[in-house]
Amino acid sequence: MTTVNPQPLWQPDPERTARARITRFQAWAAEHHGAPAEGGYPALHRWSVDHLDTFWKAVTEWFDVRFATPCARVLGDRAMPGAQWFPGATLNYAEHALRATATRADEPALLYVDETHEPRPVTWAELRRQVGSLAAELRALGVRPGDRVSGYLPNIPHAVVALLATAAVGGVWTSCAPDFGARSVLDRFQQVEPVVLFTVDGYRYGGREHDRRATVAELRRELPTLRAVVHIPLLGTETPDGALDWSALTAADTEPVFEQVPFDHPLWVLYSSGTTGLPKAIVQSQGGILVEHLKQLGLHCDLGPEDRFFWYTSTGWMMWNFLVSGLLTGTTIVLYDGSPGHPDTGAQWRVAERTRTTLFGTSAAYVMACRKAGLHPCRDHDLSTVQCVATTGSPLPPDGFSWLHDEFARSGSDLWIASVSGGTDVCSCFAGAVPTLPVYTGELQAACLGTDLQSWDPDGSPLTDEVGELVVTNPMPSMPIRFWNDPDGTRYHDSYFATYPGVWRHGDWITLTSRGSVVIHGRSDSTLNRQGVRMGSADIYEAVERLPEIRESLVIGVEQPDGGYWMPLFVHLTPGAVLDDALRDRVKRTIREQLSPRHVPDEIIEVPGIPHTLTGKRIEVPVKRLLQGTPLEKAVNPGSIDDLDLLHHFEDLARKRA
Repeated sequence: MTTVNPQPLWQPDPERTARARITRFQAWAAEHHGAPAEGGYPALHRWSVDHLDTFWKAVTEWFDVRFATPCARVLGDRAMPGAQWFPGATLNYAEHALRATATRADEPALLYVDETHEPRPVTWAELRRQVGSLAAELRALGVRPGDRVSGYLPNIPHAVVALLATAAVGGVWTSCAPDFGARSVLDRFQQVEPVVLFTVDGYRYGGREHDRRATVAELRRELPTLRAVVHIPLLGTETPDGALDWSALTAADTEPVFEQVPFDHPLWVLYSSGTTGLPKAIVQSQGGILVEHLKQLGLHCDLGPEDRFFWYTSTGWMMWNFLVSGLLTGTTIVLYDGSPGHPDTGAQWRVAERTRTTLFGTSAAYVMACRKAGLHPCRDHDLSTVQCVATTGSPLPPDGFSWLHDEFARSGSDLWIASVSGGTDVCSCFAGAVPTLPVYTGELQAACLGTDLQSWDPDGSPLTDEVGELVVTNPMPSMPIRFWNDPDGTRYHDSYFATYPGVWRHGDWITLTSRGSVVIHGRSDSTLNRQGVRMGSADIYEAVERLPEIRESLVIGVEQPDGGYWMPLFVHLTPGAVLDDALRDRVKRTIREQLSPRHVPDEIIEVPGIPHTLTGKRIEVPVKRLLQGTPLEKAVNPGSIDDLDLLHHFEDLARKRA
């Protein structure tokens, strides 16, 4: 638990606070909309949730959101689920994403980097031209508003062009990374029935070429709704029979035509991890994503035309969509297609150096891997342009905060560390980056504007400085408008609103501190509960993985048929380490001293690796189900796991214990 009055790890200096866009927004909103002029961010946040309609109206005005048809009001029905945002308004996301072309035509909109780490620019003018050409070709292929367009693509400029062209015509974009196997892709794309598929012949990763032509052929066979397949020869192969060539579709000098669609018109479909069944097909709207991402990127991340925005991601993760939205603020976005650790662990820092990145986003796991490997990024790379390092995917442990701060401080850099937390479900953050607030070790700075984030006990009472369920009590524009193939909304309702009617329950344990900061403790649906005390798995991972012998860990709490409770800790060791009695004792002592005796596991078991979802998150619930005796085929969707063989070890263990 956090101490009552800790010292901040970092504080913005007065100059940084004064020039932050959120500071200027607050002053403008005070003058034009009655926001508090004093009290800094806490006062602005309180106003933003107390006056939700006025706040979002202010956001659209501040960022000059261009409505082709204006709305009568900001929020119609505000009940969750089903809140109606800007009813009657029409607009287009892609039109806003390409607005910077008017003033920065010859500057880079995209910087594309592969494993050679040599940046290749795509200017705003060239991006707009390609989007215009491709949008016209999509219309010629019969793509109409509401039709689904899919991409089986790595993080390359073609994917950005295809997304924006799809949005321009009012189509609905959906994508998977090419390291997904055919079954995983079909579990997703078959739900939404795409009419066009953009695909590569393969991709490069870890210094090797990976041919995906056989997988693409299977996708074509199993997606009967396809009217067209577009071939992108990343590995230089010929266009297969019946497919269209990318270069031919993007060759024309055509000004894009932007279909003006209703605010709640679908923009894209994202997918949950799908570890225990078909992935949820999450539909988010053009207008909802536009205003939420303008707020998040333009105010919270403080991004503008002078910035370069790099987040390590793939097209199969919501952070790719979030990265593309950097274009909304006129920011140059960095697309890295390659392994995060090729040719060595410092690869991402090298990309940040070569692209002169100002905001570098990565995973907490990458930061901890760099720390464990003894890297010195600021010593070995010129990172003088990096003003912020942001992390997500899992909570950044306190040691990660300290390591980042110390590494940059040694070089004289004043680094803002932004640990953020949200979800695919909203394609945004509930809590995280605020450029004008201090950073406390191990904590997210604050709840985001317009988000009434609270921590609740099982009875629905708010908690402060205690662990509770992460809930959001007011609607956010980027909340799903629906799930695909969920006609009566039952699956959507049951996913978020079954526990607390009318209130979004996300499925994370959090603490809201009395300072307004936020601590994430891990998923509440895989809760550790010993003798009535609830514990977050993330707290245990953070303590255990400080030990140099532990590469990664997984803790599970299993209710036993006899009423007992078994809590094993599985550890994946670093090369050369041995799980002997001495190491077991050190692990237990570390947990006991840093957390509590209740957190100490019943057993510590070595495994050859920790299984993850395809987007890199540890899977706890399927492993728990296996340990409770559920057959593998019922405990997990095989296509959602990065290494299915690892699950056989847990299956064998369950069999031996039965």
